[in-house]
Amino acid sequence: MQKTIQQNKDTLFEKQFESVKAFAFDEQVAEVFSDMIQRSVPGYETILKSIAMFAMKYSQENSNIYDLGCSLGAVSVTIAKAIEKKNYTIHAIDTSVSMIKRCQAIVNKENLDEQIVVHQDDILNHKIENASVIVSNFTLQFLPQNQRQKVIENIFSGLNNGGIFILSEKVSGCNATDDFMIDHYHAYKKINGYSNKEIQQKRQALKDVLVPDSEDEIFQRLSDVGFKSIFKWFQCFNFSSFIAIK
Repeated sequence: MQKTIQQNKDTLFEKQFESVKAFAFDEQVAEVFSDMIQRSVPGYETILKSIAMFAMKYSQENSNIYDLGCSLGAVSVTIAKAIEKKNYTIHAIDTSVSMIKRCQAIVNKENLDEQIVVHQDDILNHKIENASVIVSNFTLQFLPQNQRQKVIENIFSGLNNGGIFILSEKVSGCNATDDFMIDHYHAYKKINGYSNKEIQQKRQALKDVLVPDSEDEIFQRLSDVGFKSIFKWFQCFNFSSFIAIK
């Protein structure tokens, strides 16, 4: 009998904390992650479906697809269900044991074991090779800024000519733009059922854990490693997604 993957409503910051601890992808977060990301990332479903659409076009026979920081494997599963090519392997990679266990259970439940290989590993160290599609969907932003360029270099090195790198990130801007985007993003979260207390405590928990780059920094990182064709294809509030083609 297949194990049911339980996903609960995100109420992690509903309680008033005297001191808010730093956000971590632990078991508590894993249990509510689907609800959390659906209610917290504007356009998330559109991004997922669009990533699958790009994979349908750019994935190559006998190549690898990488989902870096896969969490529960939503990118991997959506791609696997979309592309018709048979000779490919999707590598779903995450450091969090709690996320990886649930990701593997979902892959098993969806009968996608032949297409998706799940790895509990650090994307800083995982070897990327023979890749036609590489995705970092709201992952790089959680790495220390001085480590991000190394990941981008490894991605470019392991990507085949004609392959694509899709990078989704929360971005920063000038003070006036940031204030406008953040203010309206918080209103978006309130519409999705989060209270002011939850929004502020979550923001505090993420303060030193999620440090966003500016769009200029993102374009510069991608350009510096050798990408010539770089496009921003999605933006909603302070969330953007980019494509770089090798």
